[in-house]
Amino acid sequence: MNQSLADKVLIITGASSGIGEAMARTLAAAGCKMTLAARSVDKMQALAGELGSDALVIGADMTRPADIENMVARTIDAFGRVDVLCANAGIYIPGEFADGDIDELSRLLTINVEAVMRCAHAVIPHMQAQGSGDIVVTSSISGFGDIHWEPIYSASKNAIQTFVHTVRRQLAGSGIRVMSLAPGQVANPLWGFYEAADIDRVSRGERTHLTSEDCADALVFMLSRPAHVTIRDLVILPQNQVNI
Repeated sequence: MNQSLADKVLIITGASSGIGEAMARTLAAAGCKMTLAARSVDKMQALAGELGSDALVIGADMTRPADIENMVARTIDAFGRVDVLCANAGIYIPGEFADGDIDELSRLLTINVEAVMRCAHAVIPHMQAQGSGDIVVTSSISGFGDIHWEPIYSASKNAIQTFVHTVRRQLAGSGIRVMSLAPGQVANPLWGFYEAADIDRVSRGERTHLTSEDCADALVFMLSRPAHVTIRDLVILPQNQVNI
């Protein structure tokens, strides 16, 4: 029997756009309470006003450890618990490594890897105390190979896959599930898609990209499995993606 998600308390990082925004909309419709965390407070406040559910908006920069600690502490103060961490915030930088801005590439690793680690580290003690919880990291198909046109992004997602697999094993038996959601190409702002017509064309017409909503639906599937079922990795690809 599937688990109900009603009244679950979630933290969603990177919630102001793209996959994070779609996760918030989809999980609010399922009856969840949530903290929306990102730097774009105005966008999240507008989103929270549309959701029709309990939503706490917290401005958080994933490069600042104090912001991550504050995000978790305020969620527990507001809702009394954390049932699900959706560690979704991430950035993308492709291109030749030797030509890249090393400071920006280092920042990518901070957001895509270190911040995920810090978010998980902050919520795990609370989940252990309550005997349950889900940690879902937005990974990428890039975490399942070595992609030469995005070497540092690919490295970050390979690191995330190892993190998910090993921490899952450490927490086995605690009631905490650790999982990765790994999409292929997604038509959203992270990849330069801003207009609804363009998103519809590439996702439903050309079928070369997923939508953010496809990823949110996959997340619901993962979270709603019975408590004894862990979807360790869910890889979701557009039908016509051929470059990996």
